[in-house]
Amino acid sequence: MKRRNFLKKAALASAGMVAMPHILPGGSLFARTASRKVNHVVFCLFAGGIRNYESVHQNDGNLMPSLLTGTKNISSDLAGSMVPLPAPVLANPLQSQGTLFKEFRYDDGPLGHFNGHTTAITGQYTNSSLNLRERPAFPTIFELYRKHSGPSNSPLNAWWVSHSNNLYPILNYSNYPGYGPLYGANQISPTHFFGYENASFLSAKSQFSERRKAEQDKMRTFLNNNFGGGLNQNTGFANAPEEAGRLEQWIDQMLAEIQAGSQNNPWNIPGYMSGDMYNLYYAERVLEAFEPELLVVNMFDVDVCHTDFTAYVNNLRRADYAVGHLWNTIQSIPGLANDTLLIVAPEIGRNGTPNSIIDQNGRAALDHTNGDPVSKEIFCLIAGPPGVVHQNKVISQAGGRSIDIVPTIADALGFYDEVRGLLPGSVLQEAFV
Repeated sequence: MKRRNFLKKAALASAGMVAMPHILPGGSLFARTASRKVNHVVFCLFAGGIRNYESVHQNDGNLMPSLLTGTKNISSDLAGSMVPLPAPVLANPLQSQGTLFKEFRYDDGPLGHFNGHTTAITGQYTNSSLNLRERPAFPTIFELYRKHSGPSNSPLNAWWVSHSNNLYPILNYSNYPGYGPLYGANQISPTHFFGYENASFLSAKSQFSERRKAEQDKMRTFLNNNFGGGLNQNTGFANAPEEAGRLEQWIDQMLAEIQAGSQNNPWNIPGYMSGDMYNLYYAERVLEAFEPELLVVNMFDVDVCHTDFTAYVNNLRRADYAVGHLWNTIQSIPGLANDTLLIVAPEIGRNGTPNSIIDQNGRAALDHTNGDPVSKEIFCLIAGPPGVVHQNKVISQAGGRSIDIVPTIADALGFYDEVRGLLPGSVLQEAFV
């Protein structure tokens, strides 16, 4: 069987395409009603639950030198346990290239990761009735963008790059009347799809024995992981031949590079590249190949904080390095440089009081379930071109909420007037010139 045919058969469910990207109908749907601030927005969900104590407050030193200014040394008890990292790729921290909201808030709803993601992507708070097997009740930023900004060049203009194929792909479109799959994003969970074992199998060119056929069925099951209960009914998805060809060529290129070993550690990180680093690496490859107008990517490795505070700090530093690398890559792409807004925000915080698990340095682990004020404190950093975004501006007082990110993206891409009635949040005007 040819690889092209295999890719199609392995990645297609009986009713639609899942863990691989979804190719969606293009074409202008509505005329823009307002001028744009930029033509590209990348929203990086610094997810997994991050306390402001360790991030913008720098209580243990500046653990995020790629994002934040400051030269405070890492606390002495932690310093000896930090895995070495290269120097930040940015000449100046990202904070100096934008506006930092130090006391941002996730101020309503349960402190679950999926609740936090849903809020960030829909601009609507959730409650305890959120069903992890149902699509959001309100339109996602992808739907709002695709329906109301009318990307005219390519249906590959909207991407949701999730760290996992478990639950998070369903955030690319909602059940809200008038929206749905026709306006969803091209979703991919690269660390699952491009994992070495799966990539080796997908790129095999040999004829299939019965054993290989069983493996193919297993792969199809993998690609449909957690998409039962009607979630694989993707009515409205369409494969535009030209765009499908571009996508297939890109997938083939990724698979060939994996087989050749060139993606083993593409950033030359001492020791290893974390899962967060790889997810942002593949986001960079999407940006390089397709130059989308909207891309949302998340990270998750800091969630080890439930059992290991030192590992949380290590992963926080690696995630910080990855965001700096992402911004550096954006500025190296001619179609994106000086025309891209990067928004960085955690989905939720973590408790102010620790649990009972103690790590190698005597530090107690942290959960995010008790709903105390500290667990609702997060930050938001908006970086962008001078003349569009205030440079090196810090808003220290309380201001800005999770539900304000979607309106801000809509405003930056020029379609906020079309959707303001659907969004309870506000545009973060303080960030803009």
